Amino acid sequence: MIRESADGLLLDIRAVPGARQDQIVGPLGRRLKVRVSAPPEDGKANKAICSLIAEAAGVKPSRVEVVSGHASPIKTLRIIGVNAPELAERLGVG
Repeated sequence: MIRESADGLLLDIRAVPGARQDQIVGPLGRRLKVRVSAPPEDGKANKAICSLIAEAAGVKPSRVEVVSGHASPIKTLRIIGVNAPELAERLGVG
């Protein structure tokens, strides 16, 4: 679910927009399940997901971006500013 790339880490997630609260649920197969209360319209859910992951990872929200799956619940995020073992520990997947 966490892979290294030339320009940061890639994190595969399964997003659930429109949830009651923002929450990192945990591993779901080879993805991290993430719930956000923001609706899946106008990029609101993607922004909420990036903010939630950034907070958990200990990086600025600008250091997290959706690189694939913008309109899909299956997404890949790029995270800059943290190494893979630290990210895994902070997200509770390592």
